[in-house]
Amino acid sequence: MNISRIGVIGGGAWGTTLALLAARRGLKTSLWVREADVAAAINQQSRNPFLPSIPIEGVTASTDYSIAAGCDALLLATPAQHLRSVCRGLRAHVRTATPAVICAKGIEENSGALLSDVVAAELPGAIIAILSGPTFAPEVARGLPAAVTLACADADVGHDLIDAVGSPTFRPYLSSDIVGAQVGGSVKNVLAIACGIVAGRRLGDNARAALVTRGLAEIQRLGRVLGAQPATLMGLSGLGDLVLTCTSEQSRNFSLGVALGRGQSATDVLASRTSVAEGVATAGAVVTLAARLGIEMPISAAVDAIVNRGAGIDEVVASLLSRPFRGEEE
Repeated sequence: MNISRIGVIGGGAWGTTLALLAARRGLKTSLWVREADVAAAINQQSRNPFLPSIPIEGVTASTDYSIAAGCDALLLATPAQHLRSVCRGLRAHVRTATPAVICAKGIEENSGALLSDVVAAELPGAIIAILSGPTFAPEVARGLPAAVTLACADADVGHDLIDAVGSPTFRPYLSSDIVGAQVGGSVKNVLAIACGIVAGRRLGDNARAALVTRGLAEIQRLGRVLGAQPATLMGLSGLGDLVLTCTSEQSRNFSLGVALGRGQSATDVLASRTSVAEGVATAGAVVTLAARLGIEMPISAAVDAIVNRGAGIDEVVASLLSRPFRGEEE
């Protein structure tokens, strides 16, 4: 298929960066944003307050869902918990067999559904793909090198999408594993909060390394039950994204954890931010999904207890450290 016109849905830092990538490739690029003032800033000043240091060129912004009409592909970069309602707004404007590339990372809080299931339900007939990997938006927007997974069951469509947004410094690697490309990117946000708590509480680098490794085991446990391919979970959208998000305060989830570890409340930290820390809602969704599937994800449950249920950090850490010894493969 020929992709010459692309619509990016979501005007945060990542959605704006994806729009810039498409525009730099010469595509006619439209960006749907929720806020009228953000659309005006992009169209009139070539700036987005969510990505303030980067000039926005070649992108037309709108708050009207009709910008999706006639697009050859859509990149869905809204926060995970808003994806269903946004897709409902888009439905009347999306042609059958339009590629819908999910660029958000998370699991729906109330249903425990993967985002691919959400989009399939709300945009019937769309060709679903996943774009996920270790990416901080400002670095990608500045043209620094990055690599991601692009998962699509239709390899031809996948190649066309890669040709549309790929470049020497933004390198998508094709996969057919729709499920696996979502599991790692979702759970790593939860684990990043845990690693931030470790850093903020000064529990040491050994503890963080152990947490990342045992967190990866939780990702693999969930992925295995859902049918993910093991190689995907060890790739860019799994281990790669986990390492990035759990080691840098550029990560919204890691920095949230650091603040919590230093004694701030989740309510206060979140109220002071304009960006979304996806791991907060996803923690609850992961716990719900794990219980439904009958698997243990103790680190994810610990994060959920802290950020959503008011549990004390010291008590939760003590509970994790008092768990029975077991085999590493378990």
